[in-house]
Amino acid sequence: MTEPIRLLLADDQALVRGALAALLSLEPDLTVVAEVSRGDEVVPAALRTRPDVALLDVEMPGMDGVAAAAALRSALPGCRVLVVTTFGRPGYLRRAMEAGANGFVVKDTPARQLADAVRRVHAGLRVVDPTLAAETLATGSSPLTERETEVLRTARGGGTVAELAATLHLSEGTVRNHLSSAIGKTGARNRADAVRLAETNGWLLG
Repeated sequence: MTEPIRLLLADDQALVRGALAALLSLEPDLTVVAEVSRGDEVVPAALRTRPDVALLDVEMPGMDGVAAAAALRSALPGCRVLVVTTFGRPGYLRRAMEAGANGFVVKDTPARQLADAVRRVHAGLRVVDPTLAAETLATGSSPLTERETEVLRTARGGGTVAELAATLHLSEGTVRNHLSSAIGKTGARNRADAVRLAETNGWLLG
């Protein structure tokens, strides 16, 4: 009898993580060997437990799932990565694949399909949510520069231009220029709309 596939689960929501663990553990060929709630706990837990496949959420404290995927691929190249997230955003998929993830599915994937995705990733195949793959091709990569992304990311919390400038250690004029450029590139009506559009497309991860 072959050894079961060893899984590491990383999700900051305890209920979601517990539900995933319970569902996957019902499969006779899958076993959960580690659960963590932070992205920066992924590599240490993986080095301790040596999972075959790590299921990572995207948005976690400490380190996001895309950065955790890259760190895990570097520290434990034999461990395959399946991103399982609520946020099915095109930009997230593109960045996850660039970071070395082997698969990307959304959390409302039926349990049987998720288990099958784990098996396929473990077998060396690539598994991507088909709807999200089509959206990613249609959307393309982010049009924003690194600095524009940083300014919009900071603007998510609101605040005046002066407050954003102080946080980013930039002049108010520079912040205004970056905001104006980001609004134009995203086709937004205003700053808040630019943040919303960039967030929807997964361009503000980081």
